[in-house]
Amino acid sequence: MGGAFNEQDTVKGAVDDAAGRAKRQVGEWTGDTKTQVEGGAQQIKGKAEKAWGNVKDAAHDAGNQDRNNNELERERLENERRNREAAGS
Repeated sequence: MGGAFNEQDTVKGAVDDAAGRAKRQVGEWTGDTKTQVEGGAQQIKGKAEKAWGNVKDAAHDAGNQDRNNNELERERLENERRNREAAGS
């Protein structure tokens, strides 16, 4: 569910980064400082979007790990309870 949004951020960031790099390069070739600056800004935006997608992925993964750990602990406690009941029978 959340992974799709994170992937969108990462992909959009990669596209902006690449487009900005190309725009900056064209500005360098043509001597157009404005285009160079715009390309550099787009590149920075793309890198930030990619980083944000990676942060959200890491947070999502950590949340899933916490849920998995909680489920394992519940199972362990339930097994202990069953063993105590069986021993008491």
